[in-house]
Amino acid sequence: MHTISEQTRKHAEDLLEADSVDLRCPDNNELVRGAALWREALWYFGALPMLRSHWITSPGFRRVLLRAFGAKVGKGVYMKPGLRVKFPWYLEIGDHSWLGEDLWIDNLTHVTIESHCCLSQGVHLCTGNHDWSSVNMRLFCRPITCRRGSWIGAKAILCPGVVVGAGAIITVGSVVTKDVPPMEVHGGNPAEFVRQRHLRV
Repeated sequence: MHTISEQTRKHAEDLLEADSVDLRCPDNNELVRGAALWREALWYFGALPMLRSHWITSPGFRRVLLRAFGAKVGKGVYMKPGLRVKFPWYLEIGDHSWLGEDLWIDNLTHVTIESHCCLSQGVHLCTGNHDWSSVNMRLFCRPITCRRGSWIGAKAILCPGVVVGAGAIITVGSVVTKDVPPMEVHGGNPAEFVRQRHLRV
């Protein structure tokens, strides 16, 4: 017994053909790589493996390496092994911030991490996404900012354009799709308000 008529099936196929996604010619016009090809190659094949290495434990070495490729890195920044940075020339980190193990800064555009921030292990900062309403999945890039004293919990994801306010907290495994006000705790997928943050001396 047929559950769908031949006419209905043909109509569905015609609609699919008319409205189908076509990735033969992707639109990446919004991506500005920001450095010469040779410099990007030197980063990917030389410096990045050292940045990510678990054999090299020195945060000072990682600070020097990032600065050598254009990142603005403040004093006392602590970086664990496994750190991955797409384009260091689009990265700014304030003083005394902590970057956890296997943090992924996927910065196709600017990422700013202000002073005294904590980004825990496995956090993903994703500055690029695709417009699913576009037939060729147009790429778009938006900056991400973590304001002073904010804490991004382990395995959390910050989506393009997000600003995490000063002193705000993102709980473990959360997906942040919109700005988070200062001194608020947000969690879940998508992340929503949980409670206020109160500091004790």
